[in-house]
Amino acid sequence: MHIDNVKETKEPFSCLLYAVFLLFMHLSSSKHVLKQMEEFELSEKCRQGDNLARKELYERYAGRMLGVCLRYMGDRETAQDIMHDGFLKIFSSLDKFTWRGEGSLRAWIERVMVNTALQFLRKNDVMNKTTELEEYQEKYEEPDPSEVELIPHKVLMQFISELPEGYRTVFNLYTFEERSHKEIAQLLGINEKSSASQLSRAKGTLAKKVKEYLNTHA
Repeated sequence: MHIDNVKETKEPFSCLLYAVFLLFMHLSSSKHVLKQMEEFELSEKCRQGDNLARKELYERYAGRMLGVCLRYMGDRETAQDIMHDGFLKIFSSLDKFTWRGEGSLRAWIERVMVNTALQFLRKNDVMNKTTELEEYQEKYEEPDPSEVELIPHKVLMQFISELPEGYRTVFNLYTFEERSHKEIAQLLGINEKSSASQLSRAKGTLAKKVKEYLNTHA
């Protein structure tokens, strides 16, 4: 895959990105089906400093947020530290949260977690420390979305966590946060061409892992 130019707007998903995105969104939406008032009341009680409500909020969202942190960090111990820091920020800044309907609390919590992860990555300058994979090939065959859906969620998570940090960060921002290369470049302090290149390399690496998995689990 060759990158001739970089668009400022979000490019259409490739088959691989679309399949991974849909699978993760389906799994996340099926876990906690909340009534609108329940989530609103929970946010209000947490805002008022109710410790039981804060405990419930943590227990309700910790599993999902650990998954978010794992996507960015790659190892469980660091992800847990990031999640802990993220919840501290959440509890100390609930006055900044604005209720916008069902799911808005979870979406806000997730943004805080992603921002906490990005702060850690910028602080540790991971984009300039990323080691490129020698076996990467620019040309690769994307797997069919229906084939990607056959791969267990945990296996896909492992594939993503095994990406070099730079590839993994750009892949997450582009695929799950739906950021454009211009936005990713601003967030990470890199240029747009670098963002596009690292996404391409992430996709190529994942496509290879998916193909190998499907060949061995046919």
